[in-house]
Amino acid sequence: MKTLAIIPARGGSKRLPGKNTKSFLGVPLIAWSIRFAQRQQRFDTIIVSTDSEAIADASRAEGIDVSYLRPVDLASDTASSAAVVLDVLARERQSGNSFDLVALLQPTSPVREPSRWSDAFAHIDTGAADAVIGVTPANPHPNHAFHWEEGGKLRPFADGKQIILRSQDLPPVVHVAGNMYLIRSTVLEAQGSFFPPRTVGVLCDQPCEAVDIDTEADWVAAEALAKHHGKSP
Repeated sequence: MKTLAIIPARGGSKRLPGKNTKSFLGVPLIAWSIRFAQRQQRFDTIIVSTDSEAIADASRAEGIDVSYLRPVDLASDTASSAAVVLDVLARERQSGNSFDLVALLQPTSPVREPSRWSDAFAHIDTGAADAVIGVTPANPHPNHAFHWEEGGKLRPFADGKQIILRSQDLPPVVHVAGNMYLIRSTVLEAQGSFFPPRTVGVLCDQPCEAVDIDTEADWVAAEALAKHHGKSP
């Protein structure tokens, strides 16, 4: 099965301007995802989808041929990742290229473990799933959370009886890590979502692989974790 790896990198970040070209442990943030993708044998084609010439130039410096910039309507705060990927798939089809699978690598999650992707492809290869996403343990657990209502009133977010339970006694809960998405292209085109009914999660429980950089605080924490664990692009 042919796999298209797409790295979506918008240039208009408001909370952390220029983050995709900013140096992360010595290299542009976007380069971490590009170099990871270049090492994966299952990725047949790598495309960086961006609206920014600066990001395009940084990608070209890593050996990626960015032949066009993303349309303005797909570079807004409200444009979904699925819409961006569907645009790339449509362009590739017009050029005579078709792919069985699409891998989405968000540059804001720079540290990845190759074994997670091996697990993801295994789920697809065996027919057990149409899509695979990276997940990480929810911390804090949502059963220890509250709705914050008018006047500061607290109402349990889930089952109020579980508020008193220790974290280790609560049922396992995970959330989307943001570092890995793999899906059959026909399913994405039919569903318009990376979360179709037959979606499987791969646990990504190392702290440095479950980061999602959106703010300056996220950046500082992610860089410290990557450095602490000896990670390199």
